[in-house]
Amino acid sequence: MSFRVVHKPSGNHVHCPYRIVEQATGREIDWINRYLDYEMLRRLADTTLRTYAHELLHFLRWWEGVHHTDVVAKNDLTESTLLDYVRFQSGQERELTGATINQRVAIVDRALRIIFPDAPHQTAPALQTNYWQRAPMGIGKPRSALSRLRVKTPKRTIVPLSVDEVARFWSSFRNSRDLAIVGLMLLQGLRSQEVWDLNRDDLLLSEAQIRVRGKGNKTRFLPLAPEAMQLLDHYLRLERPQTSSNALFVSLKGPARGARMTPAGLRSLFRYHRRTTGVRTANPHRFRHTFASDMVRAGVSLPALMQLMGHAHIQTTMVYVQVTPLEVYQQYAQAVAQHIRPVPGTRP
Repeated sequence: MSFRVVHKPSGNHVHCPYRIVEQATGREIDWINRYLDYEMLRRLADTTLRTYAHELLHFLRWWEGVHHTDVVAKNDLTESTLLDYVRFQSGQERELTGATINQRVAIVDRALRIIFPDAPHQTAPALQTNYWQRAPMGIGKPRSALSRLRVKTPKRTIVPLSVDEVARFWSSFRNSRDLAIVGLMLLQGLRSQEVWDLNRDDLLLSEAQIRVRGKGNKTRFLPLAPEAMQLLDHYLRLERPQTSSNALFVSLKGPARGARMTPAGLRSLFRYHRRTTGVRTANPHRFRHTFASDMVRAGVSLPALMQLMGHAHIQTTMVYVQVTPLEVYQQYAQAVAQHIRPVPGTRP
């Protein structure tokens, strides 16, 4: 069989708009969609629900390939179910990152635990010895891990774009809209989804502020850099068509003129300019990384950067703090010169 994720907006908070169905007949896969409805009741963001649906679709395709059925019953789940799923992903020709495997296993594990609470797989052996993660910065109580099945992931390394790469990519744009989009990522650190979600009334130009809806529908107000204000002002005055849409960034031509840009359109925009400039690493999130790295080098404090980036935990922000050996030496030498003094009356 062949399965896919379909988008069926329901207009309520009871049924998840993303459904997994059999491609030929449209028949819904009951156990997965029941779980997605459960998460819908928790008011998770649409992007999160879409991610859950696609990761569960991956598991379903693996399950159908092994068991030749899309029906998952309690007695079909064993202590080795999730371990077998990890082995399958680890053995694929296209090497998957540990983070990808962990995310899939965590989502599947949660879905199975909720839909089949008494299934034998609940006693599956753990790949980590400690099921409790330490609280961020050691503050507060420990929190439970997403899944007891975790594979080791390498330490995350942030590689920002160089000044030359930014300049080459920037110079390839020819209209104000696209410059404003890249400017909000480079000068304000916005995610691509946050840029796409912006509405016209989110711009508070008279106050030099912008209202951003981040992950988990959390709203934050950010100061607008003068350069970003200028780019947005040019776009609004010179290019944005007259439209009833409240979207900030809209299509400039074609049948969709005046309608909100689609995520696919945003991806296509960056893909085209990567190809024409040769800056292969220029993607929306790399611009966000570049912004954060620039803020750290400028001396912005971690709590302030955490707010600017819209992070829920300061540990996420700390990955941008990368101190070189030269910086360690310089700061040590400065500290010694300022604070370490010989004690009077003592011999060296």
